[in-house]
Amino acid sequence: MPTEISPPRVLLFLTLVLLIASTAGCSSSAFGWHVQTFSTAHRSSFDYKILERQPVAIFGALGMIPIAGNEVGVSNFLADILSKVAPRIQVIDPLETVTRINKSGLGEVYGKMHEGAMWSNILVHEPLQRLGAAVGARYVFQPRVMLFNQSMTDRWSFPIFGVRISQTRATVLRLALQLWDAETGALLWFSAAEGTMQGEAVSQDPVYFKDVAEVTLGSMIQDFVSGRSASMYTPVNVLLDSLIQQPEPK
Repeated sequence: MPTEISPPRVLLFLTLVLLIASTAGCSSSAFGWHVQTFSTAHRSSFDYKILERQPVAIFGALGMIPIAGNEVGVSNFLADILSKVAPRIQVIDPLETVTRINKSGLGEVYGKMHEGAMWSNILVHEPLQRLGAAVGARYVFQPRVMLFNQSMTDRWSFPIFGVRISQTRATVLRLALQLWDAETGALLWFSAAEGTMQGEAVSQDPVYFKDVAEVTLGSMIQDFVSGRSASMYTPVNVLLDSLIQQPEPK
């Protein structure tokens, strides 16, 4: 026999729905995020401001199984972040970088160097030097995706009504970023960061990979330009918080 739901319980349910909707405000979701970084100091022979006079290239991000595929697009995210967080740095567009490599007949060289870097974290000097010359950049950023994980937890649910009103959606992302000198083969700077982002959602809005990737990359670049070695970034940092694309109401 189907369970009968009394009018008082229906009234209680509707009251709770209205209460939760009102506390959510006009937006259907709100993001909370934290990024913790570890970055090396700049080498004594290197001043990052040289990148304001000489362009830097960005190679495609590395990503091993089981996260392979998530790295696609990270180089473009980094180029976008550099234009916002460090706009004076001259960046060769990642699409132009790949085009110049391919037109120079070095696509296979690039692929083999990247394959080796998957395991060694080293961009071998001889092919790196050739690729840098083909691209027209002495300096190269090499990003890497180390971990990407998403989870969902019900926050407000009413099994008796078969209704889930709100979920907490959490994303964890770990990235690494290297800066190489293509002429000398020197690793000039390195950063590793872990970013977490949570969304308390009434609608079905997800926590997008792009948002957590950009705020994590932005934190690493802030370390780069400020010379910090270990930092914790939160939404208090208005510039970084502005990198998150809030969904527009429909």
